[in-house]
Amino acid sequence: MDNFKNLEIWNLAVDLTINVYHSIEKFPSSEKFGLSSQLSRSVNSIGANIAESCGRYHFKDRINFLYHARGSLVETHHHLIVASKLNFISTEDLQRFENDIKTLAVKLNNYINSLK
Repeated sequence: MDNFKNLEIWNLAVDLTINVYHSIEKFPSSEKFGLSSQLSRSVNSIGANIAESCGRYHFKDRINFLYHARGSLVETHHHLIVASKLNFISTEDLQRFENDIKTLAVKLNNYINSLK
């Protein structure tokens, strides 16, 4: 079992999670059970799935959890776009998140390909 804390993709996922959580704090309270909840769950799922992949013995299982992480990354991107359109986050914040998402997506895809 690999130590997931040493994976760059896991660390990038944690950084993204922390930054998104700081943005969610500024959302209207009426979104507590709506977009805030969806966004916090999807962004947290990225790193959690990367970590869980390290606990899997078979490479197919491991890759499957990395695919789930990638799906959660795309879901998070969707929620951030909606948050921007609702003016919950600024266009500049969205751009920073999109840069982080792109970097993580490339590195995640590279890691998946290295395991195949």
